[in-house]
Amino acid sequence: MAAIDIQSEIAELDRSLSSIEAVVDPESKRAEIAELSEAVSAPDLWDDPDNAQKVTSRLSALNSELDRVGALRSRLDDVGIMVELAAEESDASAHAEAVSELASLRREIEALEVRTLLSGEYDERDAVVTIRAGAGGVDAADFAEMLLRMYLRWAERHGYGTKVMDTSYAEEAGLKSVTFEVSAPFAYGTLSVEGGTHRLVRISPFDNQGRRQTSFAAVEVIPLIEATDHVDVPESDIRIDVFRSSGPGGQSVNTTDSAVRITHLPTGIVVSMQDEKSQIQNRAAALRVLQSRLLLAKKQEEDVRKKELAGDIKASWGDQMRSYVLNPYQMVKDLRTNHEVGNPDAVFDGDIDGFIDAGIRWRKQVELGEVDA
Repeated sequence: MAAIDIQSEIAELDRSLSSIEAVVDPESKRAEIAELSEAVSAPDLWDDPDNAQKVTSRLSALNSELDRVGALRSRLDDVGIMVELAAEESDASAHAEAVSELASLRREIEALEVRTLLSGEYDERDAVVTIRAGAGGVDAADFAEMLLRMYLRWAERHGYGTKVMDTSYAEEAGLKSVTFEVSAPFAYGTLSVEGGTHRLVRISPFDNQGRRQTSFAAVEVIPLIEATDHVDVPESDIRIDVFRSSGPGGQSVNTTDSAVRITHLPTGIVVSMQDEKSQIQNRAAALRVLQSRLLLAKKQEEDVRKKELAGDIKASWGDQMRSYVLNPYQMVKDLRTNHEVGNPDAVFDGDIDGFIDAGIRWRKQVELGEVDA
């Protein structure tokens, strides 16, 4: 890379980082950190464990955000000095190191730039993801299991915590449905763009005639409820059923009725949990997910009312948002953003950041009215 190109690259990254700093507003963050630090040092902080957890988590998130922005600014300043020294001393190895560092900085600054677009009410929350097999029979059930692995591998790549909360196995292969939790800053805001109908086209491994099969799976993403949220669920509004957990093929994996199914009678929402060891734990987990769904449903109702008042009743998401084609050609394409790649194997192995970033940018453009939903 020529010297003038490097300087242009540095200048462009400096502009991008300055825009990020303007959004992050380090001064206001430092003021909030000072207030939270004072609260954390209070001797009675843990008299209210729920509030204490919220305060300490917020403090940790703010410190991490400032540290990340500060580190990128420091690295960008350092690479500028590195380029100048390499030019003065005609040091090819230092020049190559600077080019490599610039490429790394661009990736990290672009990722952080996407993060600044996550400003929704629940975007900072952990996420609860549910995948359900749709049309397509056993291929759809197998596709649901492929998507589960894809998201778990994505989370593993980023060091995010995951926990499978409920699994319903299909009779022949794959999954009827699965619900799992992703624990990470902005997990909901990040993964919410994955919600919708996913479509798979391939030669079916379950068809002895080798015919091409199209199958579908639905992905639902909701924010995880927090102890400080207030979602009243009267006992009279729910029905609780208990049953024995089961594994693949219906084989019993539990000799007690520890699995729990909660039905919310007014809405018909059903939540099942079976992966905890006791009925009490499964009931608590199921109730938490039910509250999360009710919280999101309430917000969606409010959004619909706002759109009706504004005269805009168009849905934000289409039924079919992404296609995974394995035959007659190899391609994964998002139908909202037109982002596509030609390596489905990498995508199913968790390489979906490009799709997520494009989805977040697209959603922001829709909110600003720059593109149609």
